[in-house]
Parts: sequence; C-alpha cells; structure tokens
Amino acid sequence: MKRTTAAAVMLAALATLTACSSEDSSDSKPAAEAPAYTITEQDDSGNQRTVRVEVETADHLREVFDDVAGKLTEEAAWFVEINCKTGGTGKADNRLGNGRKSVGTIGAAGTGMPDGESEFEALPDPKCPA
Repeated sequence: MKRTTAAAVMLAALATLTACSSEDSSDSKPAAEAPAYTITEQDDSGNQRTVRVEVETADHLREVFDDVAGKLTEEAAWFVEINCKTGGTGKADNRLGNGRKSVGTIGAAGTGMPDGESEFEALPDPKCPA
C-alpha cells in the first residue's frame, strides 16, 4: 500500500508541473516547447522503470519525450511510452512512440546506452483519432 500511496503522490506532483522549454547548448535557438501532456503512470522504484504519457495530438512527440526525459534524474533504465489520449482500449494503448533514457551505471546496464544518453522513436505515421 505504501508504494501505491507514494506513486499517487508522485503522479500528483508531476501532474502539476508544466511543460517548459530549454536551450540546447549546441544550438543557438531555443528548443521547441513541449505541448501539454499528462503522465498517467511512473514507476518509482526498481532498476528498470516505465513512464506512460498521454497527449491530445501526435504533434511534437519529440518535444514531449525530451521534456519528460529531462525530468528523469534517478538512477535507472527509463522507458517512456507516449500514447494518444483517445483511441486506445482497456487492453491496448494507442501508442505513438517509445523512448528510453540511461541514468547512471544501472541505467547504462539496463538500456545498453552510456549514462545520460536517450533516444526516441515515433511509430510510423502516428495519429490520434479525431
């Protein structure tokens, strides 16, 4: 029960965060601002953790991933699933893209990527139903 309570508190805290833009040090122009999204689930323990995100549209998925991944700082192998808020069922999400991020040596071991690295791939022709 404590894990459920802790997860609920974490989700509530994350839900209150607003998307923000950041500047890429290798580029002189600011990064695109992430559109609104909702974190519907986020693991708070373990070496491999999943974050599930819902969006209204399939626009700017990379910006959503970058914003979410930028907030993942605990050592772990992080796996981010971005789903459309609509079009899914109780048994299957309406998946738009998947990403992963490595934090620390545990993250590197779990993702096969160096510490601090991340990658994102949108599914081919991602769309949210009207």
